[in-house]
Amino acid sequence: MSFRNSPETVAEMLLDATGTGFPIAPPRHLIPGLDLDGAYHIQLLQERARQVEGREIAGRKVGLTSQAMQQQLGVASPDFGFFTRDLVFDSGTEIPVGRFIAPRVEPELAFILDRDLGAGEDLDSVAGAIRSTHLSIEVIDSRVKEWDITLVDTVADNASGAAVILGPTTDVAVSELPAVRATMFRNGEKAAEGTGADVLGHPLAPLVWLADTLAQRDVVLRAGEIVLTGSFCSAVPVAAGDEISVDYGEYGRLSAIFS
Repeated sequence: MSFRNSPETVAEMLLDATGTGFPIAPPRHLIPGLDLDGAYHIQLLQERARQVEGREIAGRKVGLTSQAMQQQLGVASPDFGFFTRDLVFDSGTEIPVGRFIAPRVEPELAFILDRDLGAGEDLDSVAGAIRSTHLSIEVIDSRVKEWDITLVDTVADNASGAAVILGPTTDVAVSELPAVRATMFRNGEKAAEGTGADVLGHPLAPLVWLADTLAQRDVVLRAGEIVLTGSFCSAVPVAAGDEISVDYGEYGRLSAIFS
């Protein structure tokens, strides 16, 4: 485009795309020279808009934490986004695929916090702040045409977050988290797999990064919030009629059907 859009305009365009199903041009093209701070500002504008609508922020997600996902999307840094309570589904739920544009799924671990987290946390302090650990599947989506994204584009687009499928509490010792293996199946065929060690070396390491990164933006992770810390492997596309299941070995299994 030949002119520079405002962050407010791009935020509104992304919100509209979520509702209409029609993706937009990459934010880096809509705002030439868009940097990471500007992209997070666009994301924040969308978060505030959702809160004005009365939608409760349920938690945060860390993305791009595995080498597989960084290579798949051509980036070299984690990012974060938010999700609202109405986007959290139980395992086994039938999810209308029409609510998304170009959805993909990722196996992850989710953690519910028992206390607030801010700056200066380390792996041990974060581990002590976990109320419960859950198996999860994240649905990611792009409101940007054809997933044509760089880091600033996905950040502006709320880290490509779309929905969370949350399983029951699972009993995993902190020391065992890197060894947890997730094998994802689409319609009964193995589609991808990985371990907790593929998530920045330890599934709690992204939570340390997130607490510090948010603190720099004067945001505190609150007790009771759900945090997804990143995919074990590359994301897999889903379409209507697909059934996704993830086998976490001794820790359980969860699934979703896309209608």
